[in-house]
Amino acid sequence: MGNNLKEIRKKITSVQNTQKTTRAMKLVSTSKLKKAEEMTRQSRLYAQKLNEVFEDIVRRLKSRGFDSINSKYFIKSKDRKIKTIDVIVITSDKGLCGGFNMTTIKEAMNLKREYESQGIAVRFRVIGKKAVSYFQFNGIEVVDEVVGLSAMPDYQKSADFVYRVIDDFLTDKTDEVLILHNGFKNMLSQELKSNVILPFCFEGQQDQESDNLYIEPDDEEDQVLEQLAKKFFEYNIYYALIDSLAAEHSARMQAMDAATNNATELVRSLTVSYNKARQETITTELVEINAGVEAMK
Repeated sequence: MGNNLKEIRKKITSVQNTQKTTRAMKLVSTSKLKKAEEMTRQSRLYAQKLNEVFEDIVRRLKSRGFDSINSKYFIKSKDRKIKTIDVIVITSDKGLCGGFNMTTIKEAMNLKREYESQGIAVRFRVIGKKAVSYFQFNGIEVVDEVVGLSAMPDYQKSADFVYRVIDDFLTDKTDEVLILHNGFKNMLSQELKSNVILPFCFEGQQDQESDNLYIEPDDEEDQVLEQLAKKFFEYNIYYALIDSLAAEHSARMQAMDAATNNATELVRSLTVSYNKARQETITTELVEINAGVEAMK
C-alpha cells in the first residue's frame, strides 16, 4: 500500500509540472497571438487594397479585349487544359497546436486524390516542418520545401519562394498554382483557405468602368502589368504566411488551455485516489494494531 501511495504522489507531481508548462505555453501563445493578429489585420488591409487596384486595372484591360493582354499570368480561355497543378501547402514548424496541421495536410491529400481522378498531376510545394516531415514519412514527392519561414515570415524569403513557383509556371512545368493553409478567423477558431493565385482569372470581373486607378494604354502598359502581377503574387504568399502564423498561435493557445484544464482534472482525480489509498492504509494499520492488542490478552 505504501508503494501505491508513493506512485500516486509521483504522478501528481508529474502532472502538476506538466500543468505549469502548458499554462506557460498558453500565456506565451496568447501574447504572440495579439501581435500576430494585429499584423494580420494590417496585412489584410494592404492585400485588399492591392487586390482592388489589380482588379481595377484588369477590368480596364478586359474592356479592350482579352487579346490586348500579352501576359501569361492571365486566363484568356475557359477551355484551357490543366495537366499539372502546384499546391503550396503551409503548416507550422512546431507542434502542440491540436489538429491545426493535420487539417491542412488532410485537405492537401483530398485535393491530390480529387485532381488525380480528373487526370491532373499534383505537385506539392511545402512550407513548414510539419508538412515536410509528413510527406517525407509517407514517401510523397515534394518539388520544393522550406523550413523556418512559417514560424518567422519574411517578405524577401517568401518572394524568393514564389519566384521559383512563377518560373515553373512560365516555363510550362505547371498550369495552375494553388495556396492551401489554415487561416485565422478569430481568437477561438481557424478556417481552411484554398486560393488559386496563378493564373489570374477574369471570371467575375465587372465590365463597368471604375473611378479608381487607371493606366492609359501605351507601350509600357504590359511591363507595368507584369510588375504589378508579380507584386500581387508576392504579397499573396506573404499574407498567407502571416495569416497561418496567427491561426497557429490561436490553435496552440486553445490546445494548451485544454491541456491545462485536463491536467487540473487529472490532479483532482489523483488526489482523490491518493486520499482513499491513504485512508485505506490508516484503516489497515488500525485493524492490525487492534488485532495485536487482542492477541496479547
